[in-house]
Amino acid sequence: MNTRELGKSGLKVSVVTLGGNVFGWTADEAASFKVLDAFLAAGGNFIDTADVYSKWVPGHSGGESETIVGRWVASRRNRSQVLIATKVGAEMGSGTKGLSRAYIVREVEDSLRRLQTDHIDLYQSHVDDPDTPMEETLGAYADLIKQGKVRAIGASNFTAERLAQALAFSAQHGFPRYQSLQPLYNLFERAGYESALEPLCLKEHIGVIGYSSLGSGFLTGKYRSEADLGKSPRGQGVQKRYFNDRGFRILAALDEVAKRYASTPGAVALAWLIARPSVTSPIASATNTEQLNELVAATRLVLDPEAIERLDQASA
Repeated sequence: MNTRELGKSGLKVSVVTLGGNVFGWTADEAASFKVLDAFLAAGGNFIDTADVYSKWVPGHSGGESETIVGRWVASRRNRSQVLIATKVGAEMGSGTKGLSRAYIVREVEDSLRRLQTDHIDLYQSHVDDPDTPMEETLGAYADLIKQGKVRAIGASNFTAERLAQALAFSAQHGFPRYQSLQPLYNLFERAGYESALEPLCLKEHIGVIGYSSLGSGFLTGKYRSEADLGKSPRGQGVQKRYFNDRGFRILAALDEVAKRYASTPGAVALAWLIARPSVTSPIASATNTEQLNELVAATRLVLDPEAIERLDQASA
């Protein structure tokens, strides 16, 4: 699997990032280990998780995904072969959230413990925190980088205005800069990223690792009718967001292109993202090795201009 540099971080990441949001949720530890093994065997090296995964599950408190990744790394003794990205700042319950120095310093230790590692390759601000001065947040990250606990930092769910402000602040005051952005981005969800964030990321050489690359499974063709919605816990969210004329028009285009390439809609949807000049490595999750194989197939699928134009028009 090919690699690309993430922004100017020096991190060489695989062209697809394995999303860890399902680990400990829809994939138990055994299934997660199989997916992680298969990803590494296929040449993948970049795993994305977060402290909050999977707090939304009844009985979970957050950290379940990091714990599984940590156990996998420890059991396989392969820390040098993988790059681990995690996040801080999302609501963990009882008001525990944000990007204050005290909170970041505390949470990074919890993430390091769960991941069973002495460093995090990419530590990301999960959501913006306008109530905390940028100097405080970036200063905390600077200290963690000096201590060797973090190699690079990234932003997630930032507006273009706030990301631009943070980059300018880092340049002006000598703080480490956000080297990556993790936005919501896929064939259906285009406007929010392409309107202002994409031009900024291209101008500033920011690596882009978009999430929900397969639209919670919709872009794989898994959900085509209301009868399909019970196939996974994400079904109802898919219906509310993607079940409309535009969604099914995109799915028809994916089917058409997939047939021409003897591929699958999911692989084509990922290949479209990989071909996007601003995208470094789209994030996609898998709960079993069959799904993982589809992600890997996307890395070998090179879409021609005609196929890209067909998908662009359908999703415009």
